[in-house]
Amino acid sequence: MIKVLTDLDKPWEYIVDIYFEEFMVFFFPAVHKLIDWNRGYEFMEKELQKVVKDAKMNRHLADKLVKVWLKDDKTMVVYIHIDVQLQKYKLFAQRMFINNYRLFDRYGTQVFSLAILGDLNPDWRPKSYTHEFAGFEMSCHFPIMKLIDYRKKGDELEKLKNPFAMVVRTHLKRLETGRSSTKRLHEKIELFKALYQANYSEQKFLDLFCFLDWVLALPKGFEWQFHDFVLQYESEIQMQYVTSIEKFGIDKGVQQGTLQNAQEYVIDTLKVRFKRVPKPVAKMIKGIDNNILLANLHREAILIDSIDAFKQRLVDELQK
Repeated sequence: MIKVLTDLDKPWEYIVDIYFEEFMVFFFPAVHKLIDWNRGYEFMEKELQKVVKDAKMNRHLADKLVKVWLKDDKTMVVYIHIDVQLQKYKLFAQRMFINNYRLFDRYGTQVFSLAILGDLNPDWRPKSYTHEFAGFEMSCHFPIMKLIDYRKKGDELEKLKNPFAMVVRTHLKRLETGRSSTKRLHEKIELFKALYQANYSEQKFLDLFCFLDWVLALPKGFEWQFHDFVLQYESEIQMQYVTSIEKFGIDKGVQQGTLQNAQEYVIDTLKVRFKRVPKPVAKMIKGIDNNILLANLHREAILIDSIDAFKQRLVDELQK
């Protein structure tokens, strides 16, 4: 048996970080068309943390603030606030309202809030928050996308090249398989094959595989069945995207309780990705005695786009 709930915020956080433009064109195409993507964009994590701290509300990971520029007005800056809510939360609309007005207080009217809802309840669709008293009224309305609505678009998702088509397919299988390890193993294998057949670049394949592996986590015995399938499948098609970075090494170290192995697998993965690992980073990793944290850091080592970004993640984790 597998747990119904896992930490899905982190994989969503990473995949949105890596493919933000693709995220916008997939879920909010009308907004995407307004943005001057040639000027790039800027994630504003520290600024969002300050806002949430001021509001005295706990921030979850899949919550983003992104600075972009518009096409029609080259000087116009817009701050896009994104909240990916993966479980029903009765105060969600209130949280969206509070975060938006805190951001408004800091940046003015250029703040635009969007929401992704990843739960199983088809009737839970919070789109606004309003409160009124004695003639006073204040409200906030925000666009939402409900992931379970894509269940009816399975054939369409299979044809799309946007990486979030695979992200949504993976998330939906996470919801559909529930507590059944057997069903989840089957769906994980089918999605893995679909991922190879989609002919993504190697880096995009690895990023999406990490999301797939993270979201469709399996118990030990079933995970090794999946591992065996991956080895056989890659051998048959003569491609080695996954095994070439020793993806499964960290699982062995953690499962066997070998702390030193777990530390080394994180460092080795960083070496494969970035050629060298600064001594301070390696020293911090070797000082970690928490296998769960090491497993999370290994996944980050696979996904993150630079050694400096990894170092910052590492420092943030150690300061918690």
